[in-house]
Amino acid sequence: MELEDQWWKGQLAADIYQALRYKELKLPSYKGQSPQLNLRRYFADLIAIVSNRFRLCPAARHLAVYLLDLFMDRYDVTLQQLHMVSLSCLLLASKFEEREDRVPKLETLNSLGCMSSMNLVLTKQGLLHMELLLLETFQWNLYLPTAAHFIEYYLSIAVHEGDLHDGWPMTCLEKTKVYMAKYADYFLEVSLQDHVFLCFAPSLVAAACVATSRLILRLSPTWPPRLQCLAGYTWENLVPCAEKLLIAHDSDVKEANKQKCQQPGQQQQQQQGQAVYHSSGQTATVAQYLHRPGMQYAQQATQPGLAPNLRPASYLSHSTGSLQAPNGPQNGTTQAITTSLDPKSSIPNRAYQVSMHYTCTAPCFDR
Repeated sequence: MELEDQWWKGQLAADIYQALRYKELKLPSYKGQSPQLNLRRYFADLIAIVSNRFRLCPAARHLAVYLLDLFMDRYDVTLQQLHMVSLSCLLLASKFEEREDRVPKLETLNSLGCMSSMNLVLTKQGLLHMELLLLETFQWNLYLPTAAHFIEYYLSIAVHEGDLHDGWPMTCLEKTKVYMAKYADYFLEVSLQDHVFLCFAPSLVAAACVATSRLILRLSPTWPPRLQCLAGYTWENLVPCAEKLLIAHDSDVKEANKQKCQQPGQQQQQQQGQAVYHSSGQTATVAQYLHRPGMQYAQQATQPGLAPNLRPASYLSHSTGSLQAPNGPQNGTTQAITTSLDPKSSIPNRAYQVSMHYTCTAPCFDR
């Protein structure tokens, strides 16, 4: 949306926020009935790769994935067409959210390594046709708020000098804000990976990202009154969404630790460097922390080596590597489409158990 830079700091911030919340009430319904739903994670990753390559803003990336979700929910699209649809969604979103000089050009898109690996060549006529089809599908309305449109507004007051870290006053407010922004950005990207987050309002997803970041950083209270008043959500409203974010985070931490154990030489070098995380022997369940938002966060068992300025490995993997196209015949029959996707693509089909052990990682702040 054509909003001024850092609108959340301006005098009209409250009015813009209320306009976004009002528009959010009129978002199209999502039923999750696409025959190609098992391919969603792959194409969401494709959008993320191209978006990161052109350094597009999070709002453009999230809007592109949302347009893709709505389009797939309404049409039975062939595998080859889905590539065109995904990139057309990204182009439309970037034209809506970014300056004109930042919109990806056709020649640059075709020169990307991931395009050649998929044997995909875009044409001007094909893109124009697909963009028109998308615009007609959405009745020429791309004013569709996503969680990325709300997150900065919440982050503006997410950390306060009166907050406690592990029950102690913070000694470096700015450092805490940096960690908060990085974790909120990570959880925002987590919400893109799974279509189950579409059952929540975008403003609630953004609020849950902030609350979960405070939980991971062991800031208390987890959901202070100022954030509750600003967002209009209580902690109880956020628990179902926050639970899914925490489970995804736990899975990423386990995957990162697994990869780290496979590289003992690098692990020893990391241990010799500065320790970034706390290390103690206590563990807890997701439910224990989700339902006790005001408690002082217990120090948890973690291993040093996950740099706080990086995302966990499973989400880092698609940002720099090449994307392998799914294998399958180029036709419209759903049964014949097969693909090799990341294991996390099966998340929607698994039960979200809160009794599992949850190991938290959080940076150690100097006192």
